[in-house]
Amino acid sequence: MKKVAIIGSGFSGLAAACFLAKAGNDVTVFEKNDTLGGRARSFTAEGFAFDMGPSWYWMPDVFESFFSAFGKSSSNYYNLEQLNPGFQMLFGKNDAVPLPAKLDDIYTMFENIETGSSTRLKTFLKESEFKYKVGMQQFVYKPSYSWLEYANKDVVKGLANLHMLKPMSKYVRSFFKNERLIALMEFPVLFLGAMPNNIPALYSLMNYSAIAQGTWYPQGGMVQIINAMVTLATELGVKFETNCNVTQIEINNNNVHALTTSKGKFVADGLIASADYNHVEQQLLPASYRNYSAEYWTKKTFAPSSLIFYLGVNKKIKNLIHHNLFFDTSLNEHAVEIYENPKWPTNPLFYVCCPSKTDDSVAPKGMENLFILIPIATNLEDTEAIRQKYYAMVMKRMEHICGEAIAEHVVYNKSFCVQDFVQEYNSYKGNAYGLANTLAQTGPLKPSMRNKKIKNMFYTGQLTVPGPGVPPSLISGQIAAKELIKSMIKQ
Repeated sequence: MKKVAIIGSGFSGLAAACFLAKAGNDVTVFEKNDTLGGRARSFTAEGFAFDMGPSWYWMPDVFESFFSAFGKSSSNYYNLEQLNPGFQMLFGKNDAVPLPAKLDDIYTMFENIETGSSTRLKTFLKESEFKYKVGMQQFVYKPSYSWLEYANKDVVKGLANLHMLKPMSKYVRSFFKNERLIALMEFPVLFLGAMPNNIPALYSLMNYSAIAQGTWYPQGGMVQIINAMVTLATELGVKFETNCNVTQIEINNNNVHALTTSKGKFVADGLIASADYNHVEQQLLPASYRNYSAEYWTKKTFAPSSLIFYLGVNKKIKNLIHHNLFFDTSLNEHAVEIYENPKWPTNPLFYVCCPSKTDDSVAPKGMENLFILIPIATNLEDTEAIRQKYYAMVMKRMEHICGEAIAEHVVYNKSFCVQDFVQEYNSYKGNAYGLANTLAQTGPLKPSMRNKKIKNMFYTGQLTVPGPGVPPSLISGQIAAKELIKSMIKQ
Protein backbone atom coordinates (compact mmCIF):
# COMPACT_ATOMS: atom_id res chain seq x y z
CA MET A 1 0.00 0.00 0.00
CA LYS A 2 1.42 3.35 -1.10
CA LYS A 3 1.24 6.41 1.16
CA VAL A 4 -0.13 9.36 -0.80
CA ALA A 5 -0.26 12.97 0.37
CA ILE A 6 -2.66 15.56 -1.04
CA ILE A 7 -2.16 19.26 -0.34
CA GLY A 8 -5.51 21.08 -0.22
CA SER A 9 -9.07 19.91 0.37
CA GLY A 10 -10.98 21.71 -2.39
CA PHE A 11 -13.03 19.86 -5.00
CA SER A 12 -10.00 18.65 -6.97
CA GLY A 13 -8.13 17.48 -3.88
CA LEU A 14 -11.13 15.58 -2.51
CA ALA A 15 -11.84 13.99 -5.90
CA ALA A 16 -8.22 12.86 -6.18
CA ALA A 17 -8.33 11.49 -2.62
CA CYS A 18 -11.41 9.39 -3.36
CA PHE A 19 -9.98 7.84 -6.52
CA LEU A 20 -6.59 7.16 -4.92
CA ALA A 21 -8.18 5.53 -1.87
CA LYS A 22 -10.46 3.43 -4.07
CA ALA A 23 -7.30 2.12 -5.80
CA GLY A 24 -6.01 0.87 -2.45
CA ASN A 25 -3.67 3.67 -1.38
CA ASP A 26 -3.19 5.10 2.11
CA VAL A 27 -4.29 8.71 1.52
CA THR A 28 -3.89 11.76 3.78
CA VAL A 29 -5.23 15.21 2.86
CA PHE A 30 -3.45 18.21 4.37
CA GLU A 31 -5.53 21.39 4.79
CA LYS A 32 -4.04 24.63 6.11
CA ASN A 33 -7.41 25.99 7.28
CA ASP A 34 -9.57 24.68 10.11
CA THR A 35 -12.39 23.47 7.85
CA LEU A 36 -12.38 21.36 4.69
CA GLY A 37 -13.51 22.45 1.22
CA GLY A 38 -10.99 25.05 0.07
CA ARG A 39 -12.82 27.89 -1.67
CA ALA A 40 -16.08 25.99 -1.23
CA ARG A 41 -15.97 26.22 2.56
CA SER A 42 -18.94 27.56 4.48
CA PHE A 43 -19.47 29.42 7.72
CA THR A 44 -22.37 30.28 9.99
CA ALA A 45 -23.04 33.54 11.81
CA GLU A 46 -26.07 34.87 13.69
CA GLY A 47 -28.39 32.23 12.26
CA PHE A 48 -27.17 32.60 8.64
CA ALA A 49 -25.28 29.84 6.75
CA PHE A 50 -23.04 31.13 3.98
CA ASP A 51 -21.33 29.27 1.13
CA MET A 52 -18.02 31.12 0.83
CA GLY A 53 -17.29 30.46 -2.82
CA PRO A 54 -19.03 28.55 -5.64
CA SER A 55 -22.78 29.05 -5.84
CA TRP A 56 -23.74 27.68 -9.31
CA TYR A 57 -24.59 24.02 -9.85
CA TRP A 58 -24.25 23.38 -13.57
CA MET A 59 -23.25 20.24 -15.53
CA PRO A 60 -25.12 17.88 -13.17
CA ASP A 61 -23.94 14.91 -15.25
CA VAL A 62 -20.34 15.55 -14.11
CA PHE A 63 -21.35 15.22 -10.45
CA GLU A 64 -23.30 12.04 -11.19
CA SER A 65 -20.35 10.63 -13.12
CA PHE A 66 -18.10 11.26 -10.13
CA PHE A 67 -20.37 9.60 -7.58
CA SER A 68 -21.25 6.71 -9.92
CA ALA A 69 -17.54 5.76 -10.04
CA PHE A 70 -18.03 4.70 -6.41
CA GLY A 71 -21.42 3.06 -6.86
CA LYS A 72 -23.18 6.13 -5.50
CA SER A 73 -25.40 8.98 -6.66
CA SER A 74 -25.62 12.59 -5.53
CA SER A 75 -29.04 11.65 -4.11
CA ASN A 76 -27.26 9.45 -1.56
CA TYR A 77 -25.90 12.62 -0.01
CA TYR A 78 -28.02 15.66 -0.87
CA ASN A 79 -31.29 16.71 -2.50
CA LEU A 80 -31.08 18.63 -5.77
CA GLU A 81 -33.70 21.15 -6.83
CA GLN A 82 -33.92 22.66 -10.30
CA LEU A 83 -34.31 26.42 -10.08
CA ASN A 84 -37.13 28.09 -12.01
CA PRO A 85 -36.15 30.63 -13.21
CA GLY A 86 -32.56 29.42 -13.37
CA PHE A 87 -31.33 32.99 -13.03
CA GLN A 88 -32.30 36.51 -14.03
CA MET A 89 -30.43 39.37 -15.65
CA LEU A 90 -31.37 42.81 -14.34
CA PHE A 91 -30.78 45.63 -16.83
CA GLY A 92 -32.51 48.34 -14.76
CA LYS A 93 -35.56 48.99 -12.64
CA ASN A 94 -38.53 46.91 -13.87
CA ASP A 95 -36.26 45.51 -16.59
CA ALA A 96 -35.45 41.89 -15.79
CA VAL A 97 -34.90 38.94 -18.13
CA PRO A 98 -35.41 35.64 -16.25
CA LEU A 99 -34.34 32.33 -17.79
CA PRO A 100 -37.17 29.77 -17.40
CA ALA A 101 -36.39 26.16 -16.54
CA LYS A 102 -38.32 24.62 -19.44
CA LEU A 103 -36.91 24.80 -22.97
CA ASP A 104 -40.25 25.58 -24.57
CA ASP A 105 -40.66 28.55 -22.24
CA ILE A 106 -37.15 29.73 -23.12
CA TYR A 107 -37.96 29.57 -26.85
CA THR A 108 -41.10 31.64 -26.23
CA MET A 109 -39.16 34.20 -24.20
CA PHE A 110 -36.51 34.59 -26.93
CA GLU A 111 -39.17 34.98 -29.62
CA ASN A 112 -40.92 37.69 -27.58
CA ILE A 113 -37.65 39.63 -27.35
CA GLU A 114 -36.43 39.12 -30.93
CA THR A 115 -38.56 37.76 -33.79
CA GLY A 116 -37.05 34.61 -35.30
CA SER A 117 -34.59 34.10 -32.43
CA SER A 118 -36.28 30.95 -31.11
CA THR A 119 -35.44 29.09 -34.32
CA ARG A 120 -31.88 30.36 -34.20
CA LEU A 121 -31.61 29.35 -30.54
CA LYS A 122 -32.55 25.77 -31.46
CA THR A 123 -29.69 25.71 -33.98
CA PHE A 124 -27.33 27.32 -31.44
CA LEU A 125 -28.21 24.69 -28.81
CA LYS A 126 -27.82 21.84 -31.28
CA GLU A 127 -24.28 23.04 -32.06
CA SER A 128 -23.60 23.59 -28.35
CA GLU A 129 -24.81 20.09 -27.51
CA PHE A 130 -22.35 18.64 -30.05
CA LYS A 131 -19.52 20.63 -28.42
CA TYR A 132 -20.62 19.54 -24.96
CA LYS A 133 -20.65 15.86 -25.89
CA VAL A 134 -17.32 16.02 -27.73
CA GLY A 135 -15.82 18.12 -24.96
CA MET A 136 -16.97 15.84 -22.15
CA GLN A 137 -16.20 12.61 -23.98
CA GLN A 138 -13.02 13.49 -25.90
CA PHE A 139 -11.37 16.50 -24.24
CA VAL A 140 -11.73 17.06 -20.53
CA TYR A 141 -10.84 13.64 -19.12
CA LYS A 142 -7.33 13.77 -20.60
CA PRO A 143 -4.12 14.99 -18.88
CA SER A 144 -3.37 17.24 -21.88
CA TYR A 145 0.35 16.60 -22.08
CA SER A 146 0.17 16.75 -25.89
CA TRP A 147 -2.24 17.73 -28.67
CA LEU A 148 -1.88 14.16 -29.95
CA GLU A 149 -4.17 13.03 -27.15
CA TYR A 150 -7.04 14.59 -29.12
CA ALA A 151 -6.04 13.20 -32.51
CA ASN A 152 -8.83 10.70 -33.06
CA LYS A 153 -11.12 10.54 -36.08
CA ASP A 154 -14.24 11.79 -34.24
CA VAL A 155 -12.51 14.96 -33.06
CA VAL A 156 -10.79 15.60 -36.38
CA LYS A 157 -14.04 14.98 -38.26
CA GLY A 158 -15.94 17.44 -36.09
CA LEU A 159 -13.15 20.01 -35.70
CA ALA A 160 -14.83 22.66 -37.84
CA ASN A 161 -18.00 22.37 -35.78
CA LEU A 162 -16.11 22.99 -32.52
CA HIS A 163 -15.34 26.61 -33.53
CA MET A 164 -11.99 26.61 -31.72
CA LEU A 165 -10.73 29.63 -33.63
CA LYS A 166 -13.91 31.72 -33.63
CA PRO A 167 -14.39 34.13 -30.69
CA MET A 168 -17.47 33.56 -28.58
CA SER A 169 -18.61 37.17 -29.08
CA LYS A 170 -18.60 36.85 -32.88
CA TYR A 171 -20.28 33.46 -32.71
CA VAL A 172 -23.14 34.68 -30.50
CA ARG A 173 -23.71 37.73 -32.69
CA SER A 174 -24.07 35.51 -35.75
CA PHE A 175 -27.28 34.21 -34.14
CA PHE A 176 -28.72 37.12 -32.16
CA LYS A 177 -28.97 40.90 -32.56
CA ASN A 178 -30.80 41.97 -29.41
CA GLU A 179 -28.34 43.21 -26.77
CA ARG A 180 -30.22 41.52 -23.93
CA LEU A 181 -30.12 38.14 -25.65
CA ILE A 182 -26.44 38.64 -26.49
CA ALA A 183 -25.71 39.39 -22.82
CA LEU A 184 -27.69 36.32 -21.79
CA MET A 185 -25.72 34.08 -24.16
CA GLU A 186 -22.32 35.57 -23.36
CA PHE A 187 -22.76 35.56 -19.59
CA PRO A 188 -21.94 31.85 -18.94
CA VAL A 189 -18.43 32.13 -20.42
CA LEU A 190 -17.57 34.90 -17.96
CA PHE A 191 -17.05 32.03 -15.50
CA LEU A 192 -14.09 31.03 -17.67
CA GLY A 193 -12.26 34.20 -16.77
CA ALA A 194 -12.01 36.25 -19.94
CA MET A 195 -14.01 38.44 -22.27
CA PRO A 196 -16.22 36.72 -24.86
CA ASN A 197 -14.02 38.13 -27.64
CA ASN A 198 -11.05 36.20 -26.15
CA ILE A 199 -12.86 32.93 -25.41
CA PRO A 200 -13.13 30.29 -28.17
CA ALA A 201 -16.71 29.61 -29.30
CA LEU A 202 -16.06 25.98 -28.30
CA TYR A 203 -17.20 27.14 -24.87
CA SER A 204 -20.76 27.71 -26.02
CA LEU A 205 -20.99 24.23 -24.51
CA MET A 206 -21.55 26.21 -21.28
CA ASN A 207 -24.77 27.55 -22.79
CA TYR A 208 -25.95 24.02 -23.43
CA SER A 209 -25.55 23.22 -19.74
CA ALA A 210 -27.14 26.49 -18.55
CA ILE A 211 -30.12 26.34 -20.91
CA ALA A 212 -30.75 22.67 -21.73
CA GLN A 213 -29.55 21.01 -18.51
CA GLY A 214 -30.70 23.80 -16.21
CA THR A 215 -29.47 25.44 -13.03
CA TRP A 216 -29.68 23.34 -9.87
CA TYR A 217 -29.23 23.81 -6.14
CA PRO A 218 -28.29 21.25 -3.45
CA GLN A 219 -30.53 21.88 -0.42
CA GLY A 220 -28.36 23.06 2.44
CA GLY A 221 -25.98 24.87 0.12
CA MET A 222 -23.02 24.06 -2.12
CA VAL A 223 -21.10 22.91 0.95
CA GLN A 224 -23.30 19.79 0.84
CA ILE A 225 -21.20 18.63 -2.13
CA ILE A 226 -18.05 19.05 -0.04
CA ASN A 227 -19.70 17.23 2.87
CA ALA A 228 -20.70 14.41 0.52
CA MET A 229 -17.17 14.06 -0.84
CA VAL A 230 -15.64 14.12 2.65
CA THR A 231 -18.11 11.44 3.78
CA LEU A 232 -17.27 9.31 0.74
CA ALA A 233 -13.53 9.82 1.21
CA THR A 234 -13.75 8.88 4.89
CA GLU A 235 -15.68 5.72 4.01
CA LEU A 236 -12.83 4.87 1.62
CA GLY A 237 -10.26 5.33 4.40
CA VAL A 238 -8.94 8.81 3.61
CA LYS A 239 -7.47 10.69 6.59
CA PHE A 240 -7.65 14.48 7.02
CA GLU A 241 -5.22 16.82 8.76
CA THR A 242 -6.75 20.27 9.22
CA ASN A 243 -4.90 23.33 10.56
CA CYS A 244 -1.89 21.68 8.96
CA ASN A 245 0.24 23.97 6.80
CA VAL A 246 2.71 22.31 4.42
CA THR A 247 5.96 24.28 4.44
CA GLN A 248 8.31 22.13 2.38
CA ILE A 249 8.32 19.21 -0.05
CA GLU A 250 11.35 16.97 0.41
CA ILE A 251 12.78 15.32 -2.69
CA ASN A 252 14.99 12.22 -2.83
CA ASN A 253 16.25 10.71 -6.10
CA ASN A 254 13.74 12.73 -8.17
CA ASN A 255 10.82 11.50 -6.07
CA VAL A 256 8.78 13.16 -3.34
CA HIS A 257 9.99 11.63 -0.10
CA ALA A 258 8.20 13.61 2.61
CA LEU A 259 6.27 16.75 3.51
CA THR A 260 7.35 19.12 6.24
CA THR A 261 4.23 20.52 7.91
CA SER A 262 3.21 22.54 10.94
CA LYS A 263 2.35 19.20 12.58
CA GLY A 264 5.62 17.47 11.76
CA LYS A 265 7.05 15.40 8.94
CA PHE A 266 4.94 13.00 6.85
CA VAL A 267 6.62 10.43 4.60
CA ALA A 268 4.94 9.92 1.22
CA ASP A 269 5.27 7.68 -1.85
CA GLY A 270 3.30 10.10 -4.01
CA LEU A 271 1.97 13.64 -3.94
CA ILE A 272 -0.88 15.57 -5.52
CA ALA A 273 -0.86 19.33 -5.09
CA SER A 274 -4.41 20.68 -5.10
CA ALA A 275 -3.27 23.94 -3.52
CA ASP A 276 -2.34 26.99 -5.60
CA TYR A 277 0.09 25.74 -8.29
CA ASN A 278 2.29 28.84 -8.16
CA HIS A 279 2.53 28.72 -4.36
CA VAL A 280 3.47 25.03 -4.34
CA GLU A 281 6.21 25.53 -6.94
CA GLN A 282 7.63 28.84 -5.77
CA GLN A 283 7.36 28.31 -2.00
CA LEU A 284 7.48 24.58 -1.30
CA LEU A 285 9.84 23.17 -3.96
CA PRO A 286 13.57 23.81 -4.51
CA ALA A 287 14.09 25.90 -7.67
CA SER A 288 15.67 23.00 -9.55
CA TYR A 289 12.46 20.96 -9.25
CA ARG A 290 9.99 23.57 -10.47
CA ASN A 291 8.20 23.31 -13.82
CA TYR A 292 8.08 27.08 -14.25
CA SER A 293 9.91 30.24 -13.27
CA ALA A 294 8.38 33.17 -11.41
CA GLU A 295 8.46 35.11 -14.69
CA TYR A 296 6.32 32.44 -16.40
CA TRP A 297 3.46 33.15 -14.03
CA THR A 298 3.60 36.91 -14.55
CA LYS A 299 2.85 36.38 -18.25
CA LYS A 300 -0.24 34.21 -17.76
CA THR A 301 -3.75 35.59 -18.16
CA PHE A 302 -5.65 35.13 -14.93
CA ALA A 303 -9.35 35.02 -14.34
CA PRO A 304 -10.58 37.79 -12.05
CA SER A 305 -10.39 38.15 -8.34
CA SER A 306 -13.55 39.17 -6.48
CA LEU A 307 -14.85 41.46 -3.81
CA ILE A 308 -17.49 39.45 -1.95
CA PHE A 309 -19.99 40.50 0.69
CA TYR A 310 -21.83 37.97 2.87
CA LEU A 311 -24.94 39.73 4.16
CA GLY A 312 -27.79 38.85 6.49
CA VAL A 313 -30.93 40.96 5.91
CA ASN A 314 -33.78 41.04 8.45
CA LYS A 315 -36.59 41.09 5.87
CA LYS A 316 -37.57 39.56 2.53
CA ILE A 317 -36.57 41.33 -0.71
CA LYS A 318 -39.28 41.21 -3.37
CA ASN A 319 -37.49 41.47 -6.71
CA LEU A 320 -34.58 39.10 -6.12
CA ILE A 321 -34.57 35.40 -7.04
CA HIS A 322 -31.89 32.81 -6.25
CA HIS A 323 -29.36 33.98 -8.91
CA ASN A 324 -29.33 37.65 -9.98
CA LEU A 325 -26.96 39.30 -12.46
CA PHE A 326 -26.92 43.08 -12.36
CA PHE A 327 -26.14 44.16 -15.94
CA ASP A 328 -27.30 47.76 -15.54
CA THR A 329 -23.89 49.19 -16.56
CA SER A 330 -21.38 48.57 -19.35
CA LEU A 331 -19.91 45.06 -19.51
CA ASN A 332 -17.20 46.25 -21.88
CA GLU A 333 -16.02 49.06 -19.60
CA HIS A 334 -15.91 46.72 -16.61
CA ALA A 335 -14.02 44.07 -18.60
CA VAL A 336 -11.39 46.56 -19.80
CA GLU A 337 -10.79 47.49 -16.15
CA ILE A 338 -10.26 43.83 -15.29
CA TYR A 339 -8.15 42.60 -18.20
CA GLU A 340 -6.67 45.44 -20.26
CA ASN A 341 -6.22 48.31 -17.80
CA PRO A 342 -6.36 46.61 -14.38
CA LYS A 343 -7.84 48.93 -11.77
CA TRP A 344 -10.74 49.14 -9.38
CA PRO A 345 -13.78 49.31 -11.69
CA THR A 346 -15.55 52.61 -12.29
CA ASN A 347 -19.06 51.18 -12.40
CA PRO A 348 -18.94 47.39 -12.09
CA LEU A 349 -21.46 44.73 -12.94
CA PHE A 350 -22.15 42.45 -9.99
CA TYR A 351 -23.87 39.22 -9.01
CA VAL A 352 -26.22 38.56 -6.10
CA CYS A 353 -27.03 35.07 -4.87
CA CYS A 354 -30.03 34.85 -2.54
CA PRO A 355 -30.23 31.15 -1.57
CA SER A 356 -32.86 31.90 1.09
CA LYS A 357 -35.34 32.17 -1.82
CA THR A 358 -34.90 28.41 -2.27
CA ASP A 359 -33.65 27.15 1.09
CA ASP A 360 -35.19 28.02 4.47
CA SER A 361 -32.19 26.57 6.32
CA VAL A 362 -29.71 29.28 5.32
CA ALA A 363 -31.39 32.23 7.08
CA PRO A 364 -33.69 32.84 10.05
CA LYS A 365 -37.40 32.89 9.23
CA GLY A 366 -38.48 36.01 7.35
CA MET A 367 -34.88 37.00 6.52
CA GLU A 368 -32.60 36.83 3.47
CA ASN A 369 -29.11 35.47 2.97
CA LEU A 370 -27.20 37.48 0.34
CA PHE A 371 -23.90 36.72 -1.36
CA ILE A 372 -22.76 39.71 -3.45
CA LEU A 373 -19.81 39.32 -5.81
CA ILE A 374 -18.03 42.01 -7.82
CA PRO A 375 -15.45 40.66 -10.33
CA ILE A 376 -12.22 42.69 -10.15
CA ALA A 377 -8.69 42.52 -11.51
CA THR A 378 -6.13 40.48 -9.59
CA ASN A 379 -3.41 42.03 -7.44
CA LEU A 380 -5.30 45.25 -6.66
CA GLU A 381 -4.78 47.33 -3.53
CA ASP A 382 -7.24 46.01 -0.95
CA THR A 383 -8.24 48.25 1.96
CA GLU A 384 -11.30 48.45 4.18
CA ALA A 385 -12.04 51.92 2.80
CA ILE A 386 -12.12 50.59 -0.78
CA ARG A 387 -14.37 47.69 0.24
CA GLN A 388 -16.82 50.05 1.91
CA LYS A 389 -16.86 52.36 -1.12
CA TYR A 390 -17.98 49.47 -3.35
CA TYR A 391 -20.41 48.16 -0.76
CA ALA A 392 -22.16 51.55 -0.77
CA MET A 393 -22.08 51.63 -4.59
CA VAL A 394 -23.68 48.23 -5.19
CA MET A 395 -26.13 48.63 -2.34
CA LYS A 396 -27.42 51.89 -3.83
CA ARG A 397 -27.89 50.26 -7.25
CA MET A 398 -29.49 47.16 -5.78
CA GLU A 399 -31.95 49.26 -3.76
CA HIS A 400 -32.83 51.29 -6.87
CA ILE A 401 -33.40 48.26 -9.10
CA CYS A 402 -35.21 46.23 -6.44
CA GLY A 403 -37.28 49.28 -5.50
CA GLU A 404 -36.89 49.02 -1.73
CA ALA A 405 -34.59 49.82 1.20
CA ILE A 406 -32.04 47.10 1.95
CA ALA A 407 -28.95 48.67 3.59
CA GLU A 408 -30.79 49.68 6.75
CA HIS A 409 -32.01 46.09 7.16
CA VAL A 410 -28.55 44.47 7.00
CA VAL A 411 -27.90 42.76 10.34
CA TYR A 412 -24.75 40.85 9.36
CA ASN A 413 -21.97 42.01 7.02
CA LYS A 414 -18.66 40.31 6.23
CA SER A 415 -16.39 41.02 3.24
CA PHE A 416 -13.77 38.92 1.45
CA CYS A 417 -11.32 40.24 -1.15
CA VAL A 418 -7.82 40.04 -2.65
CA GLN A 419 -5.92 39.92 0.64
CA ASP A 420 -8.21 37.17 1.93
CA PHE A 421 -7.71 35.02 -1.18
CA VAL A 422 -3.96 35.30 -0.64
CA GLN A 423 -4.10 34.65 3.09
CA GLU A 424 -6.71 31.89 3.09
CA TYR A 425 -5.74 30.03 -0.09
CA ASN A 426 -2.19 31.19 -0.97
CA SER A 427 -3.84 32.41 -4.17
CA TYR A 428 -1.46 33.89 -6.75
CA LYS A 429 -2.18 37.65 -6.96
CA GLY A 430 -5.41 36.97 -5.09
CA ASN A 431 -7.10 35.34 -8.10
CA ALA A 432 -10.51 33.81 -7.41
CA TYR A 433 -11.03 31.56 -10.46
CA GLY A 434 -7.60 30.42 -11.66
CA LEU A 435 -6.37 30.83 -15.23
CA ALA A 436 -8.54 32.29 -17.95
CA ASN A 437 -9.62 29.74 -20.59
CA THR A 438 -8.23 31.69 -23.53
CA LEU A 439 -7.12 29.86 -26.68
CA ALA A 440 -3.48 30.45 -25.68
CA GLN A 441 -4.20 28.72 -22.36
CA THR A 442 -6.15 25.71 -23.58
CA GLY A 443 -5.23 22.04 -23.14
CA PRO A 444 -1.45 21.44 -23.36
CA LEU A 445 -0.90 25.22 -23.22
CA LYS A 446 -1.99 25.25 -19.56
CA PRO A 447 0.51 24.60 -16.74
CA SER A 448 1.28 20.90 -16.85
CA MET A 449 -0.50 18.50 -14.53
CA ARG A 450 2.72 16.51 -14.14
CA ASN A 451 5.89 17.73 -12.46
CA LYS A 452 8.40 17.13 -15.24
CA LYS A 453 11.32 16.63 -12.82
CA ILE A 454 9.67 14.67 -10.01
CA LYS A 455 8.32 11.24 -10.93
CA ASN A 456 5.61 10.93 -8.27
CA MET A 457 4.19 14.47 -8.12
CA PHE A 458 1.17 15.87 -9.95
CA TYR A 459 -0.88 19.07 -9.81
CA THR A 460 -4.64 19.44 -9.89
CA GLY A 461 -7.20 22.23 -9.70
CA GLN A 462 -8.05 25.46 -11.44
CA LEU A 463 -4.50 26.40 -12.51
CA THR A 464 -4.04 23.25 -14.57
CA VAL A 465 -6.29 21.13 -16.82
CA PRO A 466 -9.13 21.17 -17.61
CA GLY A 467 -9.64 24.63 -16.07
CA PRO A 468 -11.69 26.75 -13.66
CA GLY A 469 -15.07 25.84 -12.22
CA VAL A 470 -16.48 23.14 -9.96
CA PRO A 471 -17.14 20.40 -12.57
CA PRO A 472 -13.67 20.87 -14.16
CA SER A 473 -12.11 20.65 -10.68
CA LEU A 474 -13.86 17.33 -10.02
CA ILE A 475 -12.53 16.06 -13.34
CA SER A 476 -9.05 17.45 -12.68
CA GLY A 477 -8.79 15.52 -9.42
CA GLN A 478 -9.82 12.29 -11.12
CA ILE A 479 -7.23 12.72 -13.90
CA ALA A 480 -4.43 13.58 -11.46
CA ALA A 481 -5.22 10.53 -9.34
CA LYS A 482 -5.09 8.22 -12.35
CA GLU A 483 -1.79 9.74 -13.51
CA LEU A 484 -0.21 9.32 -10.06
CA ILE A 485 -1.44 5.72 -9.82
CA LYS A 486 0.21 4.95 -13.19
CA SER A 487 3.46 6.58 -12.08
CA MET A 488 3.59 4.69 -8.77
CA ILE A 489 3.00 1.36 -10.54
CA LYS A 490 6.18 2.05 -12.56
CA GLN A 491 8.24 2.69 -9.44
